[in-house]
Amino acid sequence: MVVLNKIYTRTGDDGTTALGTGERVAKYDLRVEAYGTVDETNAVIGLARLHTGDTDPALDAMLARIQNDLFDLGADLCFPDETKDGSARLSVTDAQVGRLESEIDEMNRSLEPLRSFVLPGGRPAASFLHLARTVSRRAERLIVALASRPEEPVSEPAIRYVNRLSDFLFVAARYANDKGATDVTWVPGKNR
Repeated sequence: MVVLNKIYTRTGDDGTTALGTGERVAKYDLRVEAYGTVDETNAVIGLARLHTGDTDPALDAMLARIQNDLFDLGADLCFPDETKDGSARLSVTDAQVGRLESEIDEMNRSLEPLRSFVLPGGRPAASFLHLARTVSRRAERLIVALASRPEEPVSEPAIRYVNRLSDFLFVAARYANDKGATDVTWVPGKNR
């Protein structure tokens, strides 16, 4: 259980922060950048949910589950050593990845196939979901860069989850645009 009695600790005033192991690293450390960008993704999903709660309870429930999963992902990423204190370590699971895939397939069944690339926009929920998608892609790039370092382990389900998340957010954005009816599509060379 998490208990936060005091919000500021002053321990980061020197430009460092603590990982899950207690190790202190620079606030610009790649691992901190990765889980910080996951947190940013979560915040944008929160903005999208301002527009899904009343209009699409099923999509809103999916997004609520994802927000919780993103805290799991952040917890997974904040432990740089998979061998230390495995009982206290929270990791993303293959079941969470599988749930995302099932929800993508479920939403995608109601969408017409794409005939052009989709521009970010349309309804407010869709616009925020597109923004969340781009932030999650940045998180994915950071997580993959972190995983490419031999001394920086990242769980395979974490990488799969963040990859699938951007796919989910793309399909969810189309779904939020009246199941694709109000998608804004790219017209190549339109303004030449």
